[in-house]
Amino acid sequence: MKYYIIVGEASGDLHGSNLIKQLKQLDSSADIRCWGGDLMAQAGGTVVKHYKDLAFMGFIEVVMNLRTVLRNMDWCKQDIEAYQPDVLVLIDYAGFNLRIAEWAKPLGYKIVFYISPQVWAWKENRVKKIKKSVDKMLCILPFEQDFYNKWEYPVEYVGHPLVEVVKAAKDAPAEPAIADKPVIAILPGSRRQEVSVKLPIMLTMAKHFPQYQFVVAQAPSLDDAFMQGLTGAHPNVSTVKNQTYALLRQAKAALVTSGTATLETALFGVPEVVCYKGSAVSYFFAKRLIKVKYISLVNLVMDKPVVKELIQHDLTEANLLRELSLLLEDDATRKRIKEDYDQLWSKLGEKKASRRAAEVIVEEAKRGK
Repeated sequence: MKYYIIVGEASGDLHGSNLIKQLKQLDSSADIRCWGGDLMAQAGGTVVKHYKDLAFMGFIEVVMNLRTVLRNMDWCKQDIEAYQPDVLVLIDYAGFNLRIAEWAKPLGYKIVFYISPQVWAWKENRVKKIKKSVDKMLCILPFEQDFYNKWEYPVEYVGHPLVEVVKAAKDAPAEPAIADKPVIAILPGSRRQEVSVKLPIMLTMAKHFPQYQFVVAQAPSLDDAFMQGLTGAHPNVSTVKNQTYALLRQAKAALVTSGTATLETALFGVPEVVCYKGSAVSYFFAKRLIKVKYISLVNLVMDKPVVKELIQHDLTEANLLRELSLLLEDDATRKRIKEDYDQLWSKLGEKKASRRAAEVIVEEAKRGK
Protein backbone atom coordinates (compact mmCIF):
# COMPACT_ATOMS: atom_id res chain seq x y z
CA MET A 1 0.00 0.00 0.00
CA LYS A 2 0.98 3.64 -0.44
CA TYR A 3 1.68 5.87 2.56
CA TYR A 4 2.34 9.62 2.45
CA ILE A 5 3.92 10.95 5.68
CA ILE A 6 4.51 14.62 6.55
CA VAL A 7 6.77 15.86 9.36
CA GLY A 8 8.26 19.32 9.76
CA GLU A 9 10.85 19.08 12.53
CA ALA A 10 13.78 16.99 13.77
CA SER A 11 11.65 15.28 16.43
CA GLY A 12 9.13 14.33 13.75
CA ASP A 13 11.94 12.82 11.67
CA LEU A 14 12.91 10.64 14.64
CA HIS A 15 9.38 9.45 15.36
CA GLY A 16 8.64 9.13 11.65
CA SER A 17 11.67 6.89 11.14
CA ASN A 18 10.57 4.50 13.89
CA LEU A 19 7.07 4.49 12.43
CA ILE A 20 8.41 3.62 8.96
CA LYS A 21 10.36 0.68 10.39
CA GLN A 22 7.17 -0.69 11.93
CA LEU A 23 5.10 -0.06 8.79
CA LYS A 24 7.60 -2.06 6.75
CA GLN A 25 7.37 -4.95 9.21
CA LEU A 26 3.59 -4.99 8.92
CA ASP A 27 3.44 -4.29 5.18
CA SER A 28 6.55 -5.63 3.46
CA SER A 29 5.60 -4.02 0.14
CA ALA A 30 4.85 -0.61 1.68
CA ASP A 31 5.58 2.32 -0.63
CA ILE A 32 6.34 5.32 1.60
CA ARG A 33 6.71 8.85 0.28
CA CYS A 34 7.44 11.54 2.84
CA TRP A 35 8.38 15.00 3.94
CA GLY A 36 11.03 14.26 6.54
CA GLY A 37 14.74 14.00 7.14
CA ASP A 38 17.78 11.76 7.05
CA LEU A 39 16.43 9.29 9.62
CA MET A 40 13.25 8.67 7.65
CA ALA A 41 15.29 8.18 4.49
CA GLN A 42 17.53 5.67 6.28
CA ALA A 43 14.44 3.81 7.48
CA GLY A 44 13.26 3.35 3.89
CA GLY A 45 11.08 6.35 3.13
CA THR A 46 11.41 8.33 -0.10
CA VAL A 47 12.01 11.86 1.18
CA VAL A 48 10.78 14.45 -1.31
CA LYS A 49 11.11 17.52 0.96
CA HIS A 50 13.56 17.90 3.87
CA TYR A 51 12.22 19.29 7.14
CA LYS A 52 15.12 21.78 7.25
CA ASP A 53 13.35 23.62 4.43
CA LEU A 54 10.20 23.87 6.55
CA ALA A 55 11.32 24.68 10.09
CA PHE A 56 10.14 28.24 10.55
CA MET A 57 9.63 28.75 14.29
CA GLY A 58 7.72 31.59 15.87
CA PHE A 59 5.07 33.99 14.57
CA ILE A 60 7.45 36.61 13.15
CA GLU A 61 9.61 34.05 11.31
CA VAL A 62 6.52 32.43 9.76
CA VAL A 63 5.21 35.81 8.58
CA MET A 64 8.60 36.73 7.10
CA ASN A 65 8.67 33.44 5.20
CA LEU A 66 4.97 33.28 4.38
CA ARG A 67 5.52 33.10 0.63
CA THR A 68 7.76 30.04 1.07
CA VAL A 69 5.27 28.41 3.46
CA LEU A 70 2.40 28.87 0.99
CA ARG A 71 4.52 27.65 -1.91
CA ASN A 72 5.45 24.52 0.07
CA MET A 73 1.79 23.88 0.85
CA ASP A 74 0.76 24.17 -2.79
CA TRP A 75 3.55 21.84 -3.88
CA CYS A 76 2.58 19.35 -1.14
CA LYS A 77 -1.03 19.24 -2.35
CA GLN A 78 0.09 18.66 -5.95
CA ASP A 79 2.47 15.91 -4.87
CA ILE A 80 -0.20 14.12 -2.83
CA GLU A 81 -2.62 14.20 -5.75
CA ALA A 82 0.02 12.86 -8.12
CA TYR A 83 0.94 10.06 -5.67
CA GLN A 84 -2.62 9.09 -4.64
CA PRO A 85 -1.75 7.47 -1.26
CA ASP A 86 -3.97 4.94 0.48
CA VAL A 87 -3.47 6.90 3.70
CA LEU A 88 -2.08 10.31 4.59
CA VAL A 89 -0.08 10.30 7.86
CA LEU A 90 0.47 13.67 9.55
CA ILE A 91 3.01 13.78 12.40
CA ASP A 92 2.80 16.78 14.75
CA TYR A 93 3.70 20.05 12.88
CA ALA A 94 0.16 21.25 13.49
CA GLY A 95 0.14 24.62 11.71
CA PHE A 96 0.97 23.02 8.36
CA ASN A 97 -0.55 19.57 8.79
CA LEU A 98 -4.00 20.66 9.94
CA ARG A 99 -4.32 22.80 6.81
CA ILE A 100 -3.32 19.83 4.66
CA ALA A 101 -5.93 17.69 6.45
CA GLU A 102 -8.65 20.29 5.82
CA TRP A 103 -7.78 20.27 2.14
CA ALA A 104 -7.38 16.48 1.78
CA LYS A 105 -10.44 15.21 3.65
CA PRO A 106 -13.08 16.52 1.17
CA LEU A 107 -11.10 14.83 -1.62
CA GLY A 108 -11.65 11.46 0.07
CA TYR A 109 -8.20 10.72 1.49
CA LYS A 110 -7.88 8.66 4.66
CA ILE A 111 -6.11 10.81 7.26
CA VAL A 112 -4.31 9.69 10.42
CA PHE A 113 -2.78 12.32 12.71
CA TYR A 114 0.03 10.91 14.88
CA ILE A 115 1.04 13.08 17.88
CA SER A 116 -1.90 15.34 18.62
CA PRO A 117 -1.58 19.11 18.35
CA GLN A 118 -1.55 20.64 21.84
CA VAL A 119 -5.12 21.88 21.54
CA TRP A 120 -5.57 21.20 25.26
CA ALA A 121 -3.08 24.02 25.97
CA TRP A 122 -4.43 26.70 23.65
CA LYS A 123 -6.75 27.23 20.68
CA GLU A 124 -9.12 24.55 21.95
CA ASN A 125 -11.59 25.40 19.19
CA ARG A 126 -9.28 23.67 16.71
CA VAL A 127 -10.90 20.42 17.86
CA LYS A 128 -13.91 21.30 15.71
CA LYS A 129 -11.70 21.34 12.60
CA ILE A 130 -9.92 18.16 13.68
CA LYS A 131 -13.23 16.31 14.04
CA LYS A 132 -14.17 17.27 10.47
CA SER A 133 -10.86 16.52 8.78
CA VAL A 134 -9.03 13.72 10.68
CA ASP A 135 -10.22 10.10 10.51
CA LYS A 136 -8.04 8.89 13.36
CA MET A 137 -6.17 10.89 16.00
CA LEU A 138 -3.34 9.05 17.77
CA CYS A 139 -2.40 10.64 21.09
CA ILE A 140 0.88 10.20 22.95
CA LEU A 141 -0.02 11.72 26.33
CA PRO A 142 -2.47 9.86 28.58
CA PHE A 143 -4.55 12.89 29.55
CA GLU A 144 -5.26 13.78 25.90
CA GLN A 145 -7.81 10.99 25.60
CA ASP A 146 -9.92 12.50 28.39
CA PHE A 147 -9.59 15.92 26.81
CA TYR A 148 -10.95 14.73 23.45
CA ASN A 149 -13.72 12.76 25.17
CA LYS A 150 -15.12 16.09 26.38
CA TRP A 151 -15.53 17.01 22.73
CA GLU A 152 -17.14 13.64 21.92
CA TYR A 153 -14.30 12.78 19.56
CA PRO A 154 -12.92 9.23 19.93
CA VAL A 155 -9.12 9.08 19.79
CA GLU A 156 -6.56 6.41 20.64
CA TYR A 157 -3.75 6.73 23.17
CA VAL A 158 -0.80 4.76 21.76
CA GLY A 159 1.87 5.62 24.35
CA HIS A 160 4.74 8.06 24.00
CA PRO A 161 7.29 7.33 21.23
CA LEU A 162 10.11 8.82 23.33
CA VAL A 163 9.86 5.90 25.73
CA GLU A 164 11.22 3.39 23.22
CA VAL A 165 13.85 5.87 22.00
CA VAL A 166 15.14 6.61 25.51
CA LYS A 167 15.02 2.95 26.52
CA ALA A 168 17.19 2.02 23.53
CA ALA A 169 19.65 4.80 24.43
CA LYS A 170 19.83 3.70 28.07
CA ASP A 171 20.42 0.07 27.05
CA ALA A 172 23.22 0.98 24.61
CA PRO A 173 26.89 0.56 25.60
CA ALA A 174 28.22 3.38 27.79
CA GLU A 175 29.84 6.32 26.01
CA PRO A 176 33.23 7.79 27.00
CA ALA A 177 33.09 10.22 29.91
CA ILE A 178 32.11 13.72 28.81
CA ALA A 179 34.10 15.35 31.65
CA ASP A 180 36.55 14.41 34.41
CA LYS A 181 34.23 15.90 37.06
CA PRO A 182 30.63 15.06 37.98
CA VAL A 183 28.36 16.54 35.32
CA ILE A 184 25.42 18.93 35.49
CA ALA A 185 23.57 19.13 32.17
CA ILE A 186 22.16 22.35 30.74
CA LEU A 187 19.56 22.04 27.97
CA PRO A 188 18.78 25.67 27.00
CA GLY A 189 16.71 25.11 23.85
CA SER A 190 17.36 25.70 20.18
CA ARG A 191 16.14 29.23 19.45
CA ARG A 192 18.84 31.88 19.55
CA GLN A 193 16.62 34.47 21.22
CA GLU A 194 15.45 32.19 24.04
CA VAL A 195 18.96 30.85 24.65
CA SER A 196 20.40 34.36 24.91
CA VAL A 197 17.85 35.17 27.64
CA LYS A 198 17.89 31.97 29.71
CA LEU A 199 21.36 30.51 29.36
CA PRO A 200 23.21 33.37 31.16
CA ILE A 201 20.98 32.83 34.21
CA MET A 202 21.53 29.07 34.09
CA LEU A 203 25.29 29.58 33.84
CA THR A 204 25.42 31.60 37.07
CA MET A 205 25.31 28.22 38.81
CA ALA A 206 28.81 27.33 37.60
CA LYS A 207 30.53 29.60 40.14
CA HIS A 208 28.48 28.12 43.00
CA PHE A 209 29.41 24.52 42.14
CA PRO A 210 33.07 24.55 41.01
CA GLN A 211 33.36 20.84 41.81
CA TYR A 212 31.00 20.08 38.90
CA GLN A 213 31.42 20.39 35.15
CA PHE A 214 28.45 22.17 33.58
CA VAL A 215 27.89 20.82 30.06
CA VAL A 216 25.60 22.66 27.65
CA ALA A 217 23.78 20.71 24.93
CA GLN A 218 24.29 22.94 21.90
CA ALA A 219 21.52 22.72 19.31
CA PRO A 220 22.66 22.33 15.68
CA SER A 221 20.85 25.58 14.86
CA LEU A 222 23.20 27.60 17.11
CA ASP A 223 26.66 28.56 15.86
CA ASP A 224 29.85 28.09 17.85
CA ALA A 225 30.72 31.78 18.10
CA PHE A 226 27.34 32.59 19.63
CA MET A 227 27.67 29.81 22.22
CA GLN A 228 31.27 30.69 23.02
CA GLY A 229 30.20 34.26 23.69
CA LEU A 230 27.84 32.98 26.38
CA THR A 231 29.90 30.18 27.92
CA GLY A 232 33.52 31.35 27.45
CA ALA A 233 33.84 33.24 30.75
CA HIS A 234 33.13 30.12 32.84
CA PRO A 235 36.10 27.77 33.39
CA ASN A 236 33.93 24.79 34.38
CA VAL A 237 31.48 25.09 31.47
CA SER A 238 31.76 23.23 28.16
CA THR A 239 29.45 22.36 25.26
CA VAL A 240 28.59 19.23 23.31
CA LYS A 241 26.81 18.76 19.99
CA ASN A 242 24.61 15.81 19.01
CA GLN A 243 25.36 14.13 22.34
CA THR A 244 22.32 15.09 24.41
CA TYR A 245 21.46 11.52 25.38
CA ALA A 246 25.05 10.71 26.25
CA LEU A 247 25.06 13.84 28.39
CA LEU A 248 21.86 12.88 30.20
CA ARG A 249 23.17 9.37 30.88
CA GLN A 250 26.08 10.91 32.80
CA ALA A 251 24.39 13.91 34.46
CA LYS A 252 23.78 14.18 38.21
CA ALA A 253 21.21 16.95 37.69
CA ALA A 254 19.95 19.15 34.86
CA LEU A 255 18.71 22.65 34.12
CA VAL A 256 16.22 22.33 31.28
CA THR A 257 14.15 24.72 29.23
CA SER A 258 10.49 23.80 28.78
CA GLY A 259 9.38 21.39 26.06
CA THR A 260 10.06 17.77 25.14
CA ALA A 261 13.51 17.97 26.77
CA THR A 262 11.87 18.05 30.22
CA LEU A 263 10.31 14.65 29.50
CA GLU A 264 13.49 13.19 28.01
CA THR A 265 15.47 14.30 31.08
CA ALA A 266 12.94 12.66 33.41
CA LEU A 267 12.93 9.40 31.44
CA PHE A 268 16.70 9.27 31.86
CA GLY A 269 16.13 9.61 35.61
CA VAL A 270 17.94 12.94 35.97
CA PRO A 271 16.61 15.35 38.65
CA GLU A 272 15.88 18.65 36.94
CA VAL A 273 14.83 22.27 37.33
CA VAL A 274 12.65 23.56 34.49
CA CYS A 275 13.65 27.07 33.39
CA TYR A 276 11.58 29.41 31.27
CA LYS A 277 11.96 33.11 30.54
CA GLY A 278 10.66 34.96 27.49
CA SER A 279 10.24 38.55 26.46
CA ALA A 280 7.77 40.56 28.52
CA VAL A 281 5.41 40.86 25.53
CA SER A 282 5.52 37.13 24.67
CA TYR A 283 4.96 36.17 28.29
CA PHE A 284 2.04 38.61 28.61
CA PHE A 285 0.19 36.99 25.70
CA ALA A 286 1.20 33.41 26.56
CA LYS A 287 -0.14 33.75 30.09
CA ARG A 288 -3.52 34.76 28.70
CA LEU A 289 -3.71 32.21 25.89
CA ILE A 290 -2.27 29.06 27.44
CA LYS A 291 -4.62 27.16 29.73
CA VAL A 292 -2.48 24.62 31.57
CA LYS A 293 -1.34 24.33 35.19
CA TYR A 294 2.26 23.49 34.31
CA ILE A 295 4.68 24.15 31.46
CA SER A 296 6.69 20.91 31.73
CA LEU A 297 5.41 17.67 30.24
CA VAL A 298 6.57 15.80 33.34
CA ASN A 299 4.23 17.74 35.60
CA LEU A 300 1.41 17.72 33.05
CA VAL A 301 1.49 13.94 32.69
CA MET A 302 1.76 13.35 36.43
CA ASP A 303 -0.74 16.14 37.19
CA LYS A 304 1.37 17.40 40.07
CA PRO A 305 4.60 19.40 40.60
CA VAL A 306 7.16 16.61 40.28
CA VAL A 307 9.89 18.99 39.09
CA LYS A 308 10.33 22.64 40.04
CA GLU A 309 9.34 25.17 37.38
CA LEU A 310 11.02 28.58 37.54
CA ILE A 311 9.05 30.75 35.15
CA GLN A 312 9.73 34.32 34.01
CA HIS A 313 10.35 36.51 37.10
CA ASP A 314 10.97 33.42 39.28
CA LEU A 315 13.96 32.43 37.15
CA THR A 316 16.65 34.17 39.21
CA GLU A 317 20.10 33.19 40.38
CA ALA A 318 18.96 32.90 44.01
CA ASN A 319 15.98 30.68 43.20
CA LEU A 320 17.97 28.50 40.86
CA LEU A 321 20.73 28.07 43.45
CA ARG A 322 18.21 26.95 46.07
CA GLU A 323 16.56 24.41 43.76
CA LEU A 324 19.77 23.00 42.29
CA SER A 325 21.23 22.62 45.80
CA LEU A 326 18.21 20.51 46.77
CA LEU A 327 18.67 18.27 43.74
CA LEU A 328 22.36 17.71 44.45
CA GLU A 329 22.45 17.64 48.25
CA ASP A 330 19.03 16.70 49.67
CA ASP A 331 18.49 12.93 49.74
CA ALA A 332 14.75 13.24 50.46
CA THR A 333 14.23 15.41 47.38
CA ARG A 334 16.16 13.02 45.14
CA LYS A 335 14.27 10.02 46.54
CA ARG A 336 10.87 11.66 45.94
CA ILE A 337 11.78 12.60 42.37
CA LYS A 338 13.02 9.09 41.63
CA GLU A 339 9.76 7.58 42.87
CA ASP A 340 7.75 10.01 40.74
CA TYR A 341 9.91 9.26 37.70
CA ASP A 342 9.20 5.53 38.18
CA GLN A 343 5.48 6.31 38.08
CA LEU A 344 6.03 8.41 34.96
CA TRP A 345 7.62 5.42 33.22
CA SER A 346 4.65 3.23 34.13
CA LYS A 347 2.20 5.85 32.81
CA LEU A 348 4.00 6.29 29.50
CA GLY A 349 5.71 2.97 28.97
CA GLU A 350 2.86 0.47 28.88
CA LYS A 351 2.54 0.58 25.09
CA LYS A 352 4.97 0.64 22.18
CA ALA A 353 3.81 3.78 20.42
CA SER A 354 5.45 3.24 17.02
CA ARG A 355 4.11 -0.29 16.68
CA ARG A 356 0.57 0.56 17.70
CA ALA A 357 0.53 3.66 15.50
CA ALA A 358 1.70 1.57 12.54
CA GLU A 359 -1.05 -1.00 13.17
CA VAL A 360 -3.73 1.69 13.11
CA ILE A 361 -2.26 3.30 9.99
CA VAL A 362 -2.19 -0.02 8.11
CA GLU A 363 -5.82 -0.63 9.10
CA GLU A 364 -6.79 2.78 7.73
CA ALA A 365 -4.77 2.21 4.55
CA LYS A 366 -6.66 -1.01 3.90
CA ARG A 367 -9.90 0.94 3.97
CA GLY A 368 -8.21 3.19 1.43
CA LYS A 369 -9.53 6.09 -0.57
